[in-house]
Amino acid sequence: MTVGRREAVVAGAGLALALAARPAAARTEDSAGSSSRRPRTLFVAGDSTAARKYADAAPETGWGMALPFFLHRGITVANHAVNGRSTKSFLDEGRLDAITAALRPGDVLLVQFGHNDSKSTDPARYAAPWGAYQDNLRVFVEAARSRGALPVIATSVERRRFDAAGTAQRSLGDYPAAARAVAAATGVPLLDIEALSFALWQRLGPEATKTYFNWTATEQDNTHFNPPGAIEVARLVARELLRTRVLAPRDTRRLDACIPAEWITWAPVPPSTAPSAS
Repeated sequence: MTVGRREAVVAGAGLALALAARPAAARTEDSAGSSSRRPRTLFVAGDSTAARKYADAAPETGWGMALPFFLHRGITVANHAVNGRSTKSFLDEGRLDAITAALRPGDVLLVQFGHNDSKSTDPARYAAPWGAYQDNLRVFVEAARSRGALPVIATSVERRRFDAAGTAQRSLGDYPAAARAVAAATGVPLLDIEALSFALWQRLGPEATKTYFNWTATEQDNTHFNPPGAIEVARLVARELLRTRVLAPRDTRRLDACIPAEWITWAPVPPSTAPSAS
């Protein structure tokens, strides 16, 4: 998406609050007259915490890889999350354009960024939380609405960070609050994954959380997940999609079931692929 186009979307953002105020399920059924009679797609736009991983990255796992385990087969997950992206770089690379072209009425666009927007030393990715980051989130919102799809904003999943006393520490600065503010102002459903994951890590504690993150014999990664961690974060996402009425009960499954880590699979590394760090 070009900068000029992005500015035009932001400047012309008539936020359609009357539509947004209606229950999500009702909006979905109204879209295209009868979206319930065709398969729906849930598109994910985000960074490495959600992204699909390939065999050379195993056991690292994005939560988007586990999300289909909690959704009925009538809903397809199209995971467009990419390692290392922020709202800014995702838009500048034209990745939202590809999603917008595929969106159909009744589909869902789930947007979760923040980890890389905070990298103030990287001008290709940095987006100030109360400025460009919020403007960029509005671009995603308006793109979805322009296609009759339902935009959903999720706060970023928390990192594994504890103080010496074993108390979980927040790591995402103002980005979760900025995302919540955009969701409230635009009438978009909010999945508060930051708050939920923070509470989960606090409940589990410093040692147990190691079994959810990508800790291996050679790596101590407190940002990215292994299969059990990705499954539990995906469970949080699915429960929030249900709670906010983005999805109906008939759209979800296994919300309280044990999901075997062996269900996670990694695709072969595609030719000429060089995954970037988050």
